[in-house]
Amino acid sequence: MHDELELLRAANPVPADEGRWRERPLDATAERGLNRLLHQSRTRRARRRLVLRAEAAVLALVAVLAFTLTDAGSSPAVAAPAALVPHAAAAEPSLAGLARIAAERARAAGPQDGPRRGSHLQSWNLSMGTGPDTASPVTVPEERITRWNADGSGSELVVATDPQHPGRPVIHDAGGHWRTVSDGKVLHRATYPPGSGAPHEGLAARTKPPTDPAALRALLTSLYGAADGDDTASVPQLLMALSSFRQEWTPGPRETAAIVELLADTGGLRPAGAVTDRLGRRGQAFVHDGPDGAMDATRQMVILDPRTGQLLGTEITFTKDLPDFRITAGAVMSYEAWMP
Repeated sequence: MHDELELLRAANPVPADEGRWRERPLDATAERGLNRLLHQSRTRRARRRLVLRAEAAVLALVAVLAFTLTDAGSSPAVAAPAALVPHAAAAEPSLAGLARIAAERARAAGPQDGPRRGSHLQSWNLSMGTGPDTASPVTVPEERITRWNADGSGSELVVATDPQHPGRPVIHDAGGHWRTVSDGKVLHRATYPPGSGAPHEGLAARTKPPTDPAALRALLTSLYGAADGDDTASVPQLLMALSSFRQEWTPGPRETAAIVELLADTGGLRPAGAVTDRLGRRGQAFVHDGPDGAMDATRQMVILDPRTGQLLGTEITFTKDLPDFRITAGAVMSYEAWMP
């Protein structure tokens, strides 16, 4: 029960010190926490967990509509990105091949090349709200930088920015009301002194990531709700757990090698070709087209650096029309681009 309570606290979009609870949109962090809860309920039947139907996960995720703000004076950027299109080539590296490349880099790594607490993330997430007064949902682009030190000090920074439209106003969720803000506007900034007991001082943040693929899978299962098995059905939960893990840690070469080998050992990811990610980086795409829940309506893509095996990003897109939710096939549900 402790695991479920910890995930619920992380998914709660309302601060603990806010007054009486009221309906409001989930932010990107809350949505990811909710997603972990819903997928965990489907894949970890042998453990104590919340009993949530898989359909609820899809309903929570698909009740969105890409929304474009129009303003003749400011010309705000359209945040909703188009799905990435990989291009097949004659010789494409396999996951096993990338695992060997990553392993070679790991063997050459020095003591200073270890993992670093914190992360640098650019994300596009469909944000949704509830209640009669909630504005139409939109795709919200944000950049998040977190840094933590051994003495417990650290910093957090969240900025409204969309690198696909530099310099143009950015769509922002202001308490459930969509508006535009200037590119680069600081949405959140916090610093924590040594020993301050910052919000990220949970078990996941204190657990140094392992360099063994089996141990990494066990960590992702116990802390982030990944599926216990290595079958095709476990891929969506595994990628979601890797996303949560990357929010806490920036892996070094040894941890990267473990990630790539773990992906290679997990069935259900097929090579899709070369792709240029949303930050202009060359990557190799691997796609999961298998089942993802009761409605089976999404495609999962993971993008790796073909030179190093480094995790560059993940994308989730809809694979079919869902008229009841005004969703069309090919719409992007979420995208994350990870930076060193």
